[in-house]
Amino acid sequence: MAGGRNSTAVMKFILLGFSEFPKLTIVLFTIFLGIYLMTVSWNLGLITLIRVDSHLHIPMYFFLSNLSFLDICYVSTIAPKMLSDFFKKEKSISFLGCTTQYFFFSSLGLTECCLLAAMGYDRYAAICNPLLYTAIMSPTLCVQMVAGSCITGFLGSFIQLCALLQLHFCGPNVINHFFCDLPQLLILSCSDTFFFQIMTSVLTVIFGLTSVLVIMISYGYIVATILKITSAEGRSKAFNTCASHLTAVTLFFGSGIFVYMYPNSDDSLSQNKLASVLYTIIIPMLNPLIYSLRNKEIKDALNRWKKRIFCCY
Repeated sequence: MAGGRNSTAVMKFILLGFSEFPKLTIVLFTIFLGIYLMTVSWNLGLITLIRVDSHLHIPMYFFLSNLSFLDICYVSTIAPKMLSDFFKKEKSISFLGCTTQYFFFSSLGLTECCLLAAMGYDRYAAICNPLLYTAIMSPTLCVQMVAGSCITGFLGSFIQLCALLQLHFCGPNVINHFFCDLPQLLILSCSDTFFFQIMTSVLTVIFGLTSVLVIMISYGYIVATILKITSAEGRSKAFNTCASHLTAVTLFFGSGIFVYMYPNSDDSLSQNKLASVLYTIIIPMLNPLIYSLRNKEIKDALNRWKKRIFCCY
């Protein structure tokens, strides 16, 4: 089925993964396994810390714990299959498995877009309206924003899935990637993908541009408020509360734009694959570090947790 196009429906796909580096198989497997284990453990550790420390029971860390849970699920849609394929002679995935993987990958990615926008609004409320912060970001609103992000993300991906299942795949069935991503599937489709591409563009505007716009407007007000603060210490403290979120937003949307906005030429496939590693594998590992390294509240909570553990012994 890996040959030229024919009239037979494709029942499985072949994922090339990183087969262009056969001599680095063990090295790449070790690196990606280490990254995956660190991603899961660091994000679980952050969720646990936020859960057990009452000082972190505020909206900012409620959103952060949900982002950590989302990152664990996000990377787990890709990494286990990718790792198992390193030592397989035929790196195949069924058509159902491929579409299922893309559905969950897309759902979680779209959900993260919405959640990052919600976190931007949270920073706006905290810095621009500090006296009304707890009233604005009530527990009910926080839960509604997270639930809304999930529902919206899965709904957007479900629309894509329904359209994807209408496409015909009659060969070839080789995907030059380490997971089932949309651009590669569209290349292999025997159907006219014009309508699908229009629909994808609309969803990109709804999710990507809308999320970025919400974040930009929030930070526009935040910058204006910070500039009004007279003390250098106050400005520094306000900026530090936003720096982590801005870094995460830049990495997530920047790598996504590079992969999905540039055409898939033969020369760009390797670059797109490397960029895909960044936003599917590396960023979920970096997020807990980004939000923790310069965060005094997280460090204080970690010290309290250590003291509590040592006191038990």
